[in-house]
Amino acid sequence: MDSLRSVRRSKEEKKLLRRQIKTSHTLLKHEGINTVSHPTKHLVVSNGGLGNGVSRESLLEVLKEGGTFESLLTPPAKPYAFITYSSIEACQNAYTFLNGRALQCQEQSVTLYFSYVEKVDGDRSVSCALPLGLLVLEDFVSPEEEQQLLHAVDWTPHTDDVTSLPAECDALLQRCLADGHISVLPDQLTVNQYQSGQGIPPHVDTHSAFEDTILSLSLGAKTVMDFKHPDGRSVAVVLPERSLLVMKGESRYLWTHGITPRKFDVVPVLEAGGSGVMTSDLSNLTLSRRGTRISLTFRKIRHTPCNCAYPSACDSQRPPSPPTVPVAEGDACRLESQYVHQVYEEISSHFSSTRHSPWPQVRDFLLTLSPGSVLADIGCGNGKYLGINPEVMSVGCDRSANLVQICIERGHEGFVSDALSVPLRSGSCDACISIAVIHHFSTQERRQAAVRELIRLLKVGGRALIYVWAMEQEYNNQKSKYLKERTIGTSMENGEEIKTEENKSNQPEEHDRKLSSDMKCTEAGFGNVTQPRIHVHTNRTAFLSQDLLVPWHLKGNVDKNKGAAISSTDVPVDSTTQRPIFHRYYHVFQQGELEEMCFGVAGVKVLRSYHDQGNWCAELEKTHYTSSEDDIAQEKV
Repeated sequence: MDSLRSVRRSKEEKKLLRRQIKTSHTLLKHEGINTVSHPTKHLVVSNGGLGNGVSRESLLEVLKEGGTFESLLTPPAKPYAFITYSSIEACQNAYTFLNGRALQCQEQSVTLYFSYVEKVDGDRSVSCALPLGLLVLEDFVSPEEEQQLLHAVDWTPHTDDVTSLPAECDALLQRCLADGHISVLPDQLTVNQYQSGQGIPPHVDTHSAFEDTILSLSLGAKTVMDFKHPDGRSVAVVLPERSLLVMKGESRYLWTHGITPRKFDVVPVLEAGGSGVMTSDLSNLTLSRRGTRISLTFRKIRHTPCNCAYPSACDSQRPPSPPTVPVAEGDACRLESQYVHQVYEEISSHFSSTRHSPWPQVRDFLLTLSPGSVLADIGCGNGKYLGINPEVMSVGCDRSANLVQICIERGHEGFVSDALSVPLRSGSCDACISIAVIHHFSTQERRQAAVRELIRLLKVGGRALIYVWAMEQEYNNQKSKYLKERTIGTSMENGEEIKTEENKSNQPEEHDRKLSSDMKCTEAGFGNVTQPRIHVHTNRTAFLSQDLLVPWHLKGNVDKNKGAAISSTDVPVDSTTQRPIFHRYYHVFQQGELEEMCFGVAGVKVLRSYHDQGNWCAELEKTHYTSSEDDIAQEKV
């Protein structure tokens, strides 16, 4: 029996040694910590740190069993700690006695592994200067005031707007005013409840929305708020229960602040004399379980643009970030409204003045139509294609009221319409064209819906011609006119070379067509923050992505009744000409994408597809009616 016990002990010792060696390799590989085989006064405790949920207090209870020690360092977010014993003998005793000790901590079981290290870096404090303008006032309200404020919070939803701050807040705000933390009383209050584990993404409160000083009162539980400077500096600040956080100046305008989602925070050991404000000394850190925290954040609403000293972070002093690629229908609608519809209303007169010559192959298509045919140009712009074939009955529609008015003044039939819902009878047209229009729709579903609407308008046997901007601006070793004009700085209109500044910045002949889109738009923000941003294109260069914003530099004398009624303060200005720059959304098509999209529409045959001067083009034929065309029955009578 004794021999069996000896064998078992030997197996356990071998297993422990293997795990010690493995943890030593891990420390060296990931942390650069060298362990040694000979005894010293210093040990590294693997699997026993704040980073894996072992609190300082729990670790101390175990380490005391090994003997008298001098110091314990617990680096934040690390799954190890360092201990220095009073002598090598005490350290050897702890190494032998405590290795492999199982510890129950924070509702989990961990096993501690000890290894010798030659020395422990004596300078392990973290620099933790508060951001400029940041102040944490501990015990700003009494426990009694805290309870009064908590009881005053009404979590039930209200339909009526609340126009004044609760009376229970008067005393603390007057105290802030008297102590000089604020110069005017706030007029806006946000109350949030955070359960254990919840956090706030890093952010800077919008400059244009609120004045400088922001106050945040923590009730019910403490937490740690992380501040980060754009240059990479970061500071973790403990917000004790009943403390008031004051942010002004640099800390309010430049540093992001947020709360990391987690159930335990690294905080100072208050009993050891820590201030409770900063996480600094590694010999004085422990874990604190989060409770339910209520925050009261007071702000003063701003009524004028912000003119702070931090323009890089100021939404009043820099252009807005490009929108994200839309996913939901509402996001797509809002993006197209701002970056397509509104833009073409603003630039309509200037845009029309640059649209003279029809594309040759579009002209050829129109001239093949039989006399008496009915043609619909969906997205007709200034109507330059409506008079190509005088033997057909032509009508155009466009989402831009200004462009439609220009079209009518030129003697063409036109009306304002959404390209996804054209108010014409199904099967009423012999031909339809959509020239440089569908690439303005921002989702695959909406682009295909635009094709489906074209086909609905056609009679069986009727044809449609679609042009969209191509990703491939160099095709069969030939550069498109769009790329060439960046090199030569000229534009060819009707065979004549015209030298103009416009060619350096504006878009090609047809790629700027206005598109109809869903008019059911709201004023909410764009898309999901996790979606990629839409690339801002450099004019006359190859495309770097399929979804992009293309600048239009407004130039020349503009008829104020037909565009350039600039209404948005977000429109950037050309620093040279001081004229506005508008950005239009495009989805440029890759080779084969247009055909594949058309194949997905019922009742359609692709007659031909081709590349024409930086455009992908498709000619379609309607083969039969579909059950979704709502006036088929009337047509059959």
